[in-house]
Amino acid sequence: MDQRHPDDHEHVPRPVVGIGNDYPPSFELAEHQHRRGQLLYAASGVVAVSTPQGAWVAPPERAVWIPGGTPHAVRMVGAVQTRSVLVDQAVYPGLARSCRVLGVSPLLRQLLVEAAHVPVEYEEAARDGLVMRLLVAEIERAPLIPLAVPFPRHTALAARCHAFVEQPQAHVTIDQWADALAMNRRRFTRLFRQETGMSFAQWRQQACLSAALPRLAAGEAITTIALDLGYDGPANFSTMFKRALGVSPSRYRP
Repeated sequence: MDQRHPDDHEHVPRPVVGIGNDYPPSFELAEHQHRRGQLLYAASGVVAVSTPQGAWVAPPERAVWIPGGTPHAVRMVGAVQTRSVLVDQAVYPGLARSCRVLGVSPLLRQLLVEAAHVPVEYEEAARDGLVMRLLVAEIERAPLIPLAVPFPRHTALAARCHAFVEQPQAHVTIDQWADALAMNRRRFTRLFRQETGMSFAQWRQQACLSAALPRLAAGEAITTIALDLGYDGPANFSTMFKRALGVSPSRYRP
């Protein structure tokens, strides 16, 4: 498999292009964008994607969908092998127009691995074209995973959200934030949902999960992470984690 850079294939006369790259630990890609949409999947390690609109983390068996034209930066946690696909959204307009984390089924995973070996200018009517069309169909039906941390546009609220993401605390309350922003509780909860599309409790939990996943992938102790995030202990943290993602935190440790 050849290393492929997304920018090298923006104008390839094919609607779907597979890419495979290997990155050293802690490698970072500065903010950039592609004309095509990109499904970014880490076959090993964890990828963290940030945009002006929010942050998304993809642990194993998850991938980040990044629509075409979206400025984004990427941080690798651990040694990361990416298997990605670039899709022309003019040809496949049904693909999402906002970033999201998607579940990666065994079939989608194998298709992503296979796509990285497909010639860039494959025969669309032959077997390789079928692989790429099936891959897009699997992306379209992939389940949405709650690992998004959207940022609001409201200036003061956005500042608090960015500060929270840097140091999440699970027990911060609505009333504390409302008081800090000189709002009553009702106005704050309404504004928060309007700006982020989710409740404060949901957003707080997803921010904690997004902070925990890279640390788990780096091998940090579950107890240390739980206490740093403000949980009373590893049991409470693990219960929240399993309820949100369906597996225990230990699943994501090396």
